[in-house]
Amino acid sequence: ERTPAWMMRQAGRYMRCYQDLCKRHTSFRERSETTDLVVEISLQPYRAFRPDGVILFSDILTPLQGMGVDFDFKPQVGPLIARPVRSLEDVELVRPLDLEAMGFVSESLGLLRQELRDEATLLGFVGAPYTLATYLVEGGTSRNYTVIKEMALKNPQLLHGLLQSLADSMADYVRYQADAGAQVVQLFDSWAGTLTPRDFDVFSAPYLKHIVTEVKKTHPDLPLILYIAGSAGLIERLPLTGVDIVSLDQHVDVSDARRRMGMDVGIQGNLDPAVLISGSQQDIEERVDAICKKAEGTRHILNLGHGVLPQTPEEKVGMFFDATK
Repeated sequence: ERTPAWMMRQAGRYMRCYQDLCKRHTSFRERSETTDLVVEISLQPYRAFRPDGVILFSDILTPLQGMGVDFDFKPQVGPLIARPVRSLEDVELVRPLDLEAMGFVSESLGLLRQELRDEATLLGFVGAPYTLATYLVEGGTSRNYTVIKEMALKNPQLLHGLLQSLADSMADYVRYQADAGAQVVQLFDSWAGTLTPRDFDVFSAPYLKHIVTEVKKTHPDLPLILYIAGSAGLIERLPLTGVDIVSLDQHVDVSDARRRMGMDVGIQGNLDPAVLISGSQQDIEERVDAICKKAEGTRHILNLGHGVLPQTPEEKVGMFFDATK
C-alpha cells in the first residue's frame, strides 16, 4: 500500500531515552554486547515511531571479539584496535569467527522477533570485508586511509589474505544472524566509497560477491542490502555484487541511480539526514514525497542517505515516519 521505511542508526544517540540509559551503562561495548540492553535499545525507536524495520543495535566491529582482535571504543575518538594489522603474522592472528562467542547476538535477535511478532521486519547487519579491513589496518577511524592504501599498492597479497579471511567470517555471521531471526541483513561497506573504481573492483567487489554467493547457497531467500557511503562513482558496479537491494546515499538522484543500475535490483534511501535537523515539517514531507515518486514502479525502501545524526530532534524523526504513512 505504501513504501516501507526505517532509518539507519534509528536507535541511539539522538534519543533522550538512549541518553538516559547511557548514564547508567557508560560503556558502548556493554550496551551493544548485553542481551537485555541490545533488545531495549533496538526497540526504543520502534516504540516511539513504529518504523517498518527494526535493526539490531550493534556495531560492525562487534564480531571482532570472536576473531581474536582486541579493540575498544573510546568516547569522542571512536574504535581503537590494540594491535593494527601490518604483517603476515598480524593477519594470521585474525582468527575465523567463533560464533559461540556471539551468543548475545543470537539471543537478542530471537527476543526481538518475539517482541515484534512480524509487525515489523527485523534487520541484522555486518561490516563488509574492505571496511572492516580499514579499521584493522589503520588501527581505528581514518581520514585519508593512507595506511591501507599503501598496503594495497605495496603488499596486495597481504591485504587479499586479510580480506578473504574477513569475507569467510562475515558470510558465516550473516547466516548466523538469519538463523537467529534476522529477516533481512544489510552489508555495510561504508568506506569502499574511498576507493577508485579500479581498486573497488579488486579489493571490495570480489569479497562482497563471495559473501553473497556463500549466503545464497544456504539462504537463497534472505534479502541482502548493500550500503556504501560516497558510492556515486560506483553505482553501476553495485548490482554486480549480487545483492538484492542497493542503499543509496543522499548524493545520488534516485531516478539517475535507477537508470544506471537497471531494474533488477531494489533500492533503499535516500533522504539527506541534515533535512531532519534544519528542515520544517513541510520540507520533510515534500522531500520524502519526491523520493517516493522518483522510485515509483520499482522495489523501494525509504531510508536516509546516511545514519541519523546525533543532533537530530526526535520530533523530526517522527515527522519523517509520519510522512511515509
